[in-house]
Amino acid sequence: MFVIGVTMVKGHELVQDVVLAPGQQASLGEYSFTLQKLEDARGPNYTALRASVAVARQGQAVALLHPEQRRYTVAQDTMTEAAIDRGLLRDLYVSLGDSTGDGRWLLRVQLKPFVGWIWGGCVLFAIGGLLAASDRRYRAARHAVVPAPTPVLAGMPLLQEP
Repeated sequence: MFVIGVTMVKGHELVQDVVLAPGQQASLGEYSFTLQKLEDARGPNYTALRASVAVARQGQAVALLHPEQRRYTVAQDTMTEAAIDRGLLRDLYVSLGDSTGDGRWLLRVQLKPFVGWIWGGCVLFAIGGLLAASDRRYRAARHAVVPAPTPVLAGMPLLQEP
């Protein structure tokens, strides 16, 4: 499951950098991404510029994603917070980049198939490890009494039983 997930993600992912103004859309595979609006937001220790991006597949609404560009007040660092729509067979990612200066913004849109399968494979690994660790045969072998070896001193004859 893990190997299939990694192979599908690396072999079939789609990534595109687009420049959009509010109201414009871009396509990636069978999905369309429309930048609806940008607004200021406030978090517990940061201020942010938050985008609203509507995602549709063949005309049907799929998700409304909110990627952010965060500025942390203490460290004065700017970081991008990607918005993710997870699904069984695919994950959609949208990241908000910088302004181009003319009212348009750089967005990175990504379609990654089978990412959930990678996580599912990790869960199976963990379950297998727990099952192996809980096997009684390993615990019984640890508590078995092994007789101590009889010391032999150099130059002394071994005692023989009558």
